[in-house]
Amino acid sequence: MLIFAITAHEYAHAATALRQGDDTAYLLGRVTLNPLPHIDPWMSLLLPAVLWFGSGGRFTFGGAKPVPVNPRKYRNFVRGDLIVSSAGVITNFLLAFAFSLAFVVLGILSRAMPAAGPVLDTAQRMMIHGIWLNLILCFFNLIPLPPLDGSHLVYHALPPRAGNWYRGLQRFGYLPLFALLFLFRPVIGILLAPAYAVMGMLARFIAPYQVVTPLAGLY
Repeated sequence: MLIFAITAHEYAHAATALRQGDDTAYLLGRVTLNPLPHIDPWMSLLLPAVLWFGSGGRFTFGGAKPVPVNPRKYRNFVRGDLIVSSAGVITNFLLAFAFSLAFVVLGILSRAMPAAGPVLDTAQRMMIHGIWLNLILCFFNLIPLPPLDGSHLVYHALPPRAGNWYRGLQRFGYLPLFALLFLFRPVIGILLAPAYAVMGMLARFIAPYQVVTPLAGLY
């Protein structure tokens, strides 16, 4: 589920960049739903494995190789940058709702085919993980710190001089974000509060269709 979520996120960036006039990602083979071109050994494999086993199978997270873009090729710089930077989070948000609907369909099928209950229960567990991972990816990437997607919204809202300085923080990669999360750990809960809120609303919507396993404790 994680590989699918991060692949869809990066594909959305690459595809919208191409539509806005930038063929950089296309020429590098990134406009594809094949996960192999998007996988980063550390962020896509090692980090998720460490988090999964470290949490006893209760949590995992990760990322993919960022899609390279050249904003100078956009037909309209501001419009193109906003569209491309928001494409990934919108995709993850929509996928969370798609997995919710799939959960409901599985619940309806279980009533028509009681004998398939165990299989459908396992499938629903996968849907729950899909919902939660996509919501986490969505709201995590909305954090307004470079190089995350949310920083582009701040960049364009600031005066030109301040915006250029803010955008320049990208050269430090994820260091400012990791420093913030390490020094101010309560910030993590605040930043992910919207994900928990949306997950709670979706859980109330899909709860009547659960096959066997209670939703509590699955996210």
